Amino acid sequence: MIRFLNYFLFSIIIISCQTKSNNDQDLINDVNQTTIKYAKNFELINFESYQKLIVKNPINQQEIIYFLVDTNKEIPNFLIDKKIIRTPLKKIVVTSTTHIAMLELLGVENLLIGFPQSYFVSSEKTRHRIDSGFVKELGNVQQLNTEILLTIKPDLIMSFEISGLNKTLQELKKKDFNILLNTDWLEETPLGRAEWIKLYGTLFNQQKKADSLFNTIETNYMDAVKIAKSAAQKSTVLSGIVFSDVWNLPAGKSLEAQLLKDANINYLWSDTKGTGSLSLSIETVFDKAKNVDIWISPGIYTSIDELKSSNNLYKYFKAFQNKQVYSYAHLRGKTGGYLYFETAPTRPDLVLKDLIKIAHPALMRHYNFTYYQQLK
Repeated sequence: MIRFLNYFLFSIIIISCQTKSNNDQDLINDVNQTTIKYAKNFELINFESYQKLIVKNPINQQEIIYFLVDTNKEIPNFLIDKKIIRTPLKKIVVTSTTHIAMLELLGVENLLIGFPQSYFVSSEKTRHRIDSGFVKELGNVQQLNTEILLTIKPDLIMSFEISGLNKTLQELKKKDFNILLNTDWLEETPLGRAEWIKLYGTLFNQQKKADSLFNTIETNYMDAVKIAKSAAQKSTVLSGIVFSDVWNLPAGKSLEAQLLKDANINYLWSDTKGTGSLSLSIETVFDKAKNVDIWISPGIYTSIDELKSSNNLYKYFKAFQNKQVYSYAHLRGKTGGYLYFETAPTRPDLVLKDLIKIAHPALMRHYNFTYYQQLK
């Protein structure tokens, strides 16, 4: 009897190991990691019958794993209880205007069926679809309209979490909505953020187009970096504006600071830590930056007079006196959204060229600004 039990237990262990081995073999066969050169917050791994997507959040050091399975293929048994996304997507809801810019780059904006706070959208293409009723208004990004979502039934809701306390997303998960938490905004480099186009390409079976688009952006960006390096002089720059008695400007490890570095511009706070914003007193900023050559991104102001009227101290900055102040605030959609915030993250090559044009105009003599404009 004991010998039989031992044999039975041994058989169970062997079968279990074989089953696990078979599943592991399915996971290993034909593995091919998609080439991701700059992005740190997602990975794509290709298998014979599906793709494995790993989305990373550097704030809480967590990873979420999704499995992308073509609609025409069966879901492998060992993935049944996993987070499955069926591709190509036919209907999508996104919650950031930067997501819309990615959809438009790929030419799949007609698959967008819902968006919260749609008055932020600047794109004429998507605004037309919103006005025509093809894109449903979903309310506040922190309180998505569940009733409308249940009606339109998107294949995927692409969202983001800053604090991790979005109760609406938790409720939607309980109702079996597919939710992908996008962390592109936490990337460390401009090209890293733009490279998320490859994820969108995978979701819509547009991988070749996405690769081609990113390759063009990368080439343009690196060519611009080479041009900037040839500059004989390096201008100093100030960024940001005062709001509620606090001057907000990019931290030294932010995407904005990296763009200024690649444009061969001396950003006075480039040695500070952090990837977000610095909050300084106006006195601190004035003492350090009163003699800078250039001032960029001064809030929502579109003229020198508007800027001066908002705070009289501004007129004492050298960049203000020389009218070397540049802004993107003039580019707004008909409902008030800013084009820069919507599309600039997807086209860092164009932002970089703008910055080089500002700081080293002789090097970009024949280039016309895409986003920035000199205040007059």
